[in-house]
Amino acid sequence: MTALTILVLICGVAFELLLVTMKKYHSDSRLLNTFQEARFGLDQIVRDINDSGYPPRNQIQSDKTPLPKTYAATPFAWGGTTYPTNPCSIGTSCTTPNDYDLIIETDIDPQNQNYVEWVRYKLIGTTLYRGVKSPKDNSPTSDPDSLTSGLLVPYVQNVMNNPSAAQLAALQAAYPSMFPSGNPVPIFDYYCESTPQPVKCNGTGSGPPPTYNDPRHVVSVVVTLIVQAPASDMQTGLPLVVQLQGQGRRVNPNY
Repeated sequence: MTALTILVLICGVAFELLLVTMKKYHSDSRLLNTFQEARFGLDQIVRDINDSGYPPRNQIQSDKTPLPKTYAATPFAWGGTTYPTNPCSIGTSCTTPNDYDLIIETDIDPQNQNYVEWVRYKLIGTTLYRGVKSPKDNSPTSDPDSLTSGLLVPYVQNVMNNPSAAQLAALQAAYPSMFPSGNPVPIFDYYCESTPQPVKCNGTGSGPPPTYNDPRHVVSVVVTLIVQAPASDMQTGLPLVVQLQGQGRRVNPNY
């Protein structure tokens, strides 16, 4: 009886350890899948930003005035029929680009000669959408916002940069350093040309305001993705969240 009791106790402890290990494995697997999805999305966004503004008008070899669809009028587009001649001001009159919306103009597949495209990223709820408009309309007063809005498809799920108030409170309690002061976290931080170095286009950074604050003078974009796994940690019950950050820089200097 003593030996049987000891065996039962050992088996109970072993099964408990096995259960804890299985819960840990499943939680880690979910977090890893979430990390991989977020990493893939972030890498693609950074690549698109790095290619922004290609090709510029002065690289188009033609005897005649080149068609607008053959060159990038500006690296980063904005909403409204004033595009590309009268840019808005980031942080004030711009509805696009903003903290959760980005439109890039570039030729993402130059070998196919399908002209330049607008590449759009937009957070709606907790889903980051992506859309591509190809080829660009020939009209100089085209609105990149309206022309890309109907082409958006889900790209990264469970993006928690700008969650509801209840979600934000729960996430901030679990990850206080991830949401400073309990505020949403911008996906896109735009940096504009300035002297002596680029500063935030919306003027929220430290130091003097930027020399320029319009999309035509954006030189880099810091991208932050906060993504939550579909299920909570099986041991603690806390949400599983990863935060990734990258920076894309406009390589083309001809703007």
